Amino acid sequence: MKKSTLSSLALAALLAAALPAQAQNVAIVNGKAVPKARVDALLKQVQQQAASQGQQLPPDLDQRARDKVVLDEIFLQEAEKRGLAATADYKTQMEQARASVLIQALFADYVKKNPVSDAEIQAEYDKYKAQASGTEYRARHILVEKEEEANALIKQIKGGAKFEDLAKKNSTDKGSGENGGDLDFASPGSFVPEFSQAMVKLKKGEMTETPVKSQFGWHIIKLEDTREAKFPPIEEVKPQIQQRLGQQKLAAFRDEVRAKAKTDYKFSN
Repeated sequence: MKKSTLSSLALAALLAAALPAQAQNVAIVNGKAVPKARVDALLKQVQQQAASQGQQLPPDLDQRARDKVVLDEIFLQEAEKRGLAATADYKTQMEQARASVLIQALFADYVKKNPVSDAEIQAEYDKYKAQASGTEYRARHILVEKEEEANALIKQIKGGAKFEDLAKKNSTDKGSGENGGDLDFASPGSFVPEFSQAMVKLKKGEMTETPVKSQFGWHIIKLEDTREAKFPPIEEVKPQIQQRLGQQKLAAFRDEVRAKAKTDYKFSN
């Protein structure tokens, strides 16, 4: 009885020691353990990529990751068995992979240690907001190829024809023409100079007395309304500003490292 009890205790101890080890591995392939850490690393990589691209993850992602890691181990062992790790092609690709991973690690380390601050985001937001301030104009136009066509349409409008109807029927700008020539609210800088210069001289409800020539043809312009330029709140554009500033910082870092390097190589740009 005593011997049996000791054997049971010994067995329990062995099982207790084995359980943590098994928990750290997802499988044993040809006697070699496949650590769970590989699955965790793969999951982290996939999750980060999906988050950056706004993609949804499949519900069975964990199982897919396990399948891939174990299958990769099976193929890896077969490749090593065939001596492929000793080939020149493998060594060249490994060196290229090592360089790529280290370079990406360099950039990731810089981004981590040089985050875009809230103060930088606010300053950039204020700069864009100042540039976007001013008046926005809501205009309609009819675009035609010849000046005489435009003059004939102006005459019809003055005779009582609806601007919107003539735009739908005659404008070569099909995008706005389908909406009665409506260009929605926009800043003067959104249009070619000839168009904007004529537009800003109009009062609400007025139409150009003579056609306006631009690189696109001849315009008849009618001003519908004006308003103070609107700009989205910082909360809406913060992610875009943060991303753009981060890209600018990283580009500056790359340029700095390149400039400090001593080399006789001449870059194309």
